Amino acid sequence: MKRILFIIIIVSLLSSCNKKQDGASGPDGKKKFDMYEMSEMSMLMEQMYVDNERLKERIIKGDTIGEFPNHFLKIHKAVMTDKQENDAFFKEHATAFIKSQELIYQDPKNAKTHFNESVDACIQCHEVKCGGPIVRIKKLYIK
Repeated sequence: MKRILFIIIIVSLLSSCNKKQDGASGPDGKKKFDMYEMSEMSMLMEQMYVDNERLKERIIKGDTIGEFPNHFLKIHKAVMTDKQENDAFFKEHATAFIKSQELIYQDPKNAKTHFNESVDACIQCHEVKCGGPIVRIKKLYIK
């Protein structure tokens, strides 16, 4: 009985090794990899994250804040991965985010408060639209 069970296991292992992989393959039989291309919105949000990391450090150190990065305004026109996501909810939250970001530069004495409110604005939108980056966004808070 043990011998039959052993043979069945060996045969099933060997046959599973010979199965072709699912997915597309190239002319040489090797699996093709599809490269992920970031949408304009994804790239913009990555840039905004980096800009806010730098801004956070300037606020913490008490350095000059500088000027509002105008490329943030592209949030209203950047193409999303799923174009249907650019709905009234997103537009409302994008406007709130921009306003909170502008306040950082308009009222540098309260930059920390405005900065954290800006992070709140990001999280409030991402809780509904795309939750993946929330943990990362929370790292921007100034304590």
